Amino acid sequence: MSTAAKSAPAPAKRSLGDRWAELPKPAKIVVWVAVALLFYALPLLNPPFLSTPDSDFGSVMFTVAAYGLVALGLNIVLGYAGLLDLGYVGFYAIGAYTVAVFGSLHGQYPFWLLIILAVTISTASGLLLGAPTLRVRGDYLAIVTLGFGEIIRLIALNSDWLNGSRGITGVPRPPSVSLFDVPSLSWNGLVATVDLGKTSTFMEFGLLDGVPYYWLALSVIILILVGDILLQDSRVGRAWEATREDEEAAELNGVPTFRYKLLAFAMGAFIGGLSGALFAARQGVVNPESFIVQLSMLFLAAVVVGGQGNRWGVLVGAVVVAYLPERFRGVDEFRVLVFGVLLLLLANFRPQGLLPPRRARRAKKATQQLRALEGQEDKGLV
Repeated sequence: MSTAAKSAPAPAKRSLGDRWAELPKPAKIVVWVAVALLFYALPLLNPPFLSTPDSDFGSVMFTVAAYGLVALGLNIVLGYAGLLDLGYVGFYAIGAYTVAVFGSLHGQYPFWLLIILAVTISTASGLLLGAPTLRVRGDYLAIVTLGFGEIIRLIALNSDWLNGSRGITGVPRPPSVSLFDVPSLSWNGLVATVDLGKTSTFMEFGLLDGVPYYWLALSVIILILVGDILLQDSRVGRAWEATREDEEAAELNGVPTFRYKLLAFAMGAFIGGLSGALFAARQGVVNPESFIVQLSMLFLAAVVVGGQGNRWGVLVGAVVVAYLPERFRGVDEFRVLVFGVLLLLLANFRPQGLLPPRRARRAKKATQQLRALEGQEDKGLV
């Protein structure tokens, strides 16, 4: 047997993504519907290994969904267009304050009109911020956006028209329909029973039950995901990728990079404002101290930890950032330390994130194949 035959590489194992791509479209639809129903039912199933014993599980799930929505918006800015935004909490605050100001403090507009106003004003603020600042790059852009987020908080803190440090109460909630009650499960070890005394009313948005708000936020996430998939596969998505990889080369090839960067900034602001509006409606009150710069860092951590550029990765990152601290609230003294250590380990051993984008996986695979070929050449096998 020849040396070349002996050194022939074994057939590569098919990845999960390859197997998923081979599935027929109807099967994919069935899988996605089943996954969506599972996530809708999660706060009602209340699984003992996922439930948060020291916090209301439905409210925690809403917080996770709000972080997931923010992460999807920031992923457009950072993951797709490559723009480092450290003040994303500013758009989040604008959406929340728009609902509070025009729904409680200085008006009584209907809730769905408030949502339209929130996303319109936050998108306009993204355009106003991006138009003069997106001509700078890298660290300078990060500093400008960091200042923007802090400026928004200070304006809310010192403006009498926005009620200053007192905040705004009585923020309107989504209109309730109260269609039917859905019971949740109660667990005794691994034995589940239906708890008729603890129910969630579908489409009833009250003060205590966070499950309907989670359902609303999850529905919004699904809509944003559909738009995200269509957008990334379009000409706009390819322009963002070209701009992120090499802006000068993209310009030389006829891509109007400034226009596409401004579009990414506006779309990120749109989603950030929408998430802030949902947050204000759930809380019923907004306060300047709810939008500190550390919140921007958590949003950024969700994108980086999950894998910037991968929509599913940033959702996983949002779960890590928003859910894990609540799940381990019982060890309150050490949970932040443990969380920091985990982030440090991730940065050192998997800097591309938990679920890196497809381009990162392709680049890593190509590098490994190139190294293997170089090794074979050194041994005289090729």
